[in-house]
Amino acid sequence: MAATVRQAVTDVDPNLPVTRTRVLSSQIASTFDVERVAAELVSFFGGLALLLACVGLYGVVAQGVSRRTNEIGVRMALGAGARDIMWMVLRNTIALLGVGLIIGIPATLAATHLLKSLLFGIGAADTLSFAIAVSILASVAILAGLLPARRASRVDPMVALRYE
Repeated sequence: MAATVRQAVTDVDPNLPVTRTRVLSSQIASTFDVERVAAELVSFFGGLALLLACVGLYGVVAQGVSRRTNEIGVRMALGAGARDIMWMVLRNTIALLGVGLIIGIPATLAATHLLKSLLFGIGAADTLSFAIAVSILASVAILAGLLPARRASRVDPMVALRYE
């Protein structure tokens, strides 16, 4: 098709050069290369931040349970069941998640207004993106609470009382 276009332009004006003919879609794609790379970098670093938040959340919860081993042993020695221990740890994890979301969602909404120029095809407060991020963090928080809670609920009270 490029030859036909070149011939048509030459028929109209033989002095008009036609060079580097491209399809419109490739011209548009090359125009947005910088924006696409910036969006991919922001997505990568956003995913990395989410991964670090997940690892940090697990570390905080696991460390909190580890520091409370004596308390857990006393509770179990006084008759607390595995469910009670798990619920205690999960309740603390859910409270930590709630505080993080209460602080994080407004901060994220404020930050999206600064990055509005880099967002293509979504609004500054895209509910789907927020819902996905919140559900991932909530899932990781529950998992981060369940694993140490399970471990804590299986601790022998005598071992826990002698801990440290």
